Amino acid sequence: MREGRILVAGIGNVFLGDDGFGVEVVARLRERPHAANVEIADFGIRGFDLAYALMEDYEAAILIDALPLGKKPGTVHIIEPEVDGLGGGAFIDSHAMNPVEVFKHVKQLGGTLPRTLIVGCEPASFGSDEGRMSLSRPVRAAVSKAVDAVETLLQRLSQKEEVA
Repeated sequence: MREGRILVAGIGNVFLGDDGFGVEVVARLRERPHAANVEIADFGIRGFDLAYALMEDYEAAILIDALPLGKKPGTVHIIEPEVDGLGGGAFIDSHAMNPVEVFKHVKQLGGTLPRTLIVGCEPASFGSDEGRMSLSRPVRAAVSKAVDAVETLLQRLSQKEEVA
């Protein structure tokens, strides 16, 4: 295993408005230089692929996604979910692959998750009600904040600093 290998994974459906947040953040991160131990990937709606990737030899993973927590649209959250208590589900629905379902799938397959952080943004809309495929104004404005947050997390993880 390469020392401190870190996966940065964008999640989301670009056809559902603010659900494309993670994909946009990853696109911006790819435009910037990053350390050789950091892999930046757009997983979109490919939850099964993400589950298998998380079972590789990563020390840490940062997932980026729209994350509705009831706050003001555009609010960027950084959370470290408790994944040890999750059990694997009996059936995985490939159309409902949010991070929790991905974590459950990893457990179901007998895998162990690396240290996992989520950089999420409070969505304004998932676009299906308006037929909008682009990010809403507050979520679009939050993309730069999320890019900065991911880069700060990467620096702290690489230096073995406390993240929270």
